[in-house]
Amino acid sequence: MTLEEIRGQENAMENADSAGTALEELLVAAKKQDYLTVGVYESAKVMNVDPDSVAFCVLATDEEYECDFALQIHFTLIQAFCFDNDINVVRVNDIERLADLVGADATGEPKDAHCILVTSPSADPWKDPALDKLSLFCEESRSVYDWVPAITLPER
Repeated sequence: MTLEEIRGQENAMENADSAGTALEELLVAAKKQDYLTVGVYESAKVMNVDPDSVAFCVLATDEEYECDFALQIHFTLIQAFCFDNDINVVRVNDIERLADLVGADATGEPKDAHCILVTSPSADPWKDPALDKLSLFCEESRSVYDWVPAITLPER
C-alpha cells in the first residue's frame, strides 16, 4: 500500500462523519421536493424506465437481513446498474433510522428503506450542497478502492 492510498483511507474515514450528516440533509431535502423513490422494486422500476433521473442511491441493511439472499441479489444488481450509469451508491447499516427519515406509506406502515433513490428531473437537474458533498465522498472512497462506502447516520 502506498502512502497516497493510506492518506486517502484516512481522509475517507474522517469524511465519513460529515457524509452521514450530508446524507441525512439530502434525504430530508429530497423528500420535501418529492425526489425520493423508496423500496427495492420501486427503485428497480425507476432505474429501468428513467435511469437518467437517478442522482444518488442508498442501500440499507441490518443484521436481520444479512442472510436474505434475494435481497443481496437485488443489491448486487442495483450496484451494477449504478456503476454502469455513473450513479454514486452508499451503504447504511441503520435501516430503522432511514425508514424514519423517509416516512411511512399511505397506510401508515414504515416504507421499505432497503433501497432509496434520490431522483431529479433530467430537464431541470436538482442541485443540492449535500449531494455535492456525498459525490465528493464517494469519489474519494473510490480512489482507495472502496466502491460502495458505508455511511453512519448521526445520532439524534
